[in-house]
Amino acid sequence: MIHPFSEYRALFPILKTTVQLSSCSQSALSLPVKEAIEKYMTSWVSDGMDWESWMEAVEGSCAEFARLIGAERDEIAILGSVSDAASSIVSCLDLTGSRKTLVCSELDFPSLGHVMLAQQARGARVRFVESDQQGISLDAIKRAFDASTALACLSHVSYYNAARINVQTAADNARQNGALLFVDAYQSAGALAIDVKEMGLDILASGAQKFLLGVPGIAFMYVKGAVARQWEPRNTGWFGRSNPFSFDIRTLDFSDHAARFNTGTPPIICAYAAQAGMKLLNEIGSRSIDAYLQHLSLVGREEARLLGLAVAGPIDPGLRGSVISVQISEAAKVEKAMKAAGYIVSARNDVIRVAPHFYNTEDEVVCALRELSKLVS
Repeated sequence: MIHPFSEYRALFPILKTTVQLSSCSQSALSLPVKEAIEKYMTSWVSDGMDWESWMEAVEGSCAEFARLIGAERDEIAILGSVSDAASSIVSCLDLTGSRKTLVCSELDFPSLGHVMLAQQARGARVRFVESDQQGISLDAIKRAFDASTALACLSHVSYYNAARINVQTAADNARQNGALLFVDAYQSAGALAIDVKEMGLDILASGAQKFLLGVPGIAFMYVKGAVARQWEPRNTGWFGRSNPFSFDIRTLDFSDHAARFNTGTPPIICAYAAQAGMKLLNEIGSRSIDAYLQHLSLVGREEARLLGLAVAGPIDPGLRGSVISVQISEAAKVEKAMKAAGYIVSARNDVIRVAPHFYNTEDEVVCALRELSKLVS
């Protein structure tokens, strides 16, 4: 297959010398993102402080995220991490009545489980959805919801083995049981096409450093308008107010929109980077990126099969994300050896994750897996 995005490769300088396949952890630095960070730094040197430009970057990053997932701008909150987003949401829940069960899955990133478990002191019961080699079945998702369920926090794509859940089905089950669904899209936003309206989602959050091409320290959260307006988070700060710049210490008024979930001063420099990264993704189009990454995943999994490498996660392309998780003992050591050989991949527990983005080629994925095979043999 001819690389459909070859003209964009020049925007990623590292590709001249290194094959970066770590978008599940940190994507390659693009020139637009580098220039955005430098713009902030230049302003800091020349102006000392420029709140107007800072707020433009914050607004621009939220607008790009809204565009990427098919949401309205006023349905987007900006926080420091997905952990912060989940903590803000659960802080709104009344866990004193009969509806006190919080749900997450064995394949979620540990932060989600930790946030849920921390609510036990407030009366929560935590239920973990079990998984198998194919991920989380539809039956398991259905069983997660009952009359006691208040909220389920589930990963769209697992950080470990790239198992993908049908979030629309999960959202339907939540709604039928009077519960809400929080989707962690950290491993899918920027790689898979997402439309929160078509999917019927209540809440979705993602950080910027992975497939969104940004840096750590910033996250965006979609909260459906009707859901946002019914809640007053206990985890709050001055940017959650209807007018932060009124500086009224005696008034706890909440924004009419998802901004009520904002807390303190947004991570400004991170917003500059996030806006530039997502603007590039929106220019290309999420559906085109999704289709290409699914192709790279098929190529990679077939090469892994030919090499005799064991790949974790579902076989069915419709049940997985684009990451190829190869099961390997001493994965952290192998990650370092791969880097020495010119390939940046990411280790988690007993897997090496090969996570291409739109700027990667078939040859890069294949050669990385062949190098991996050499190292483990």
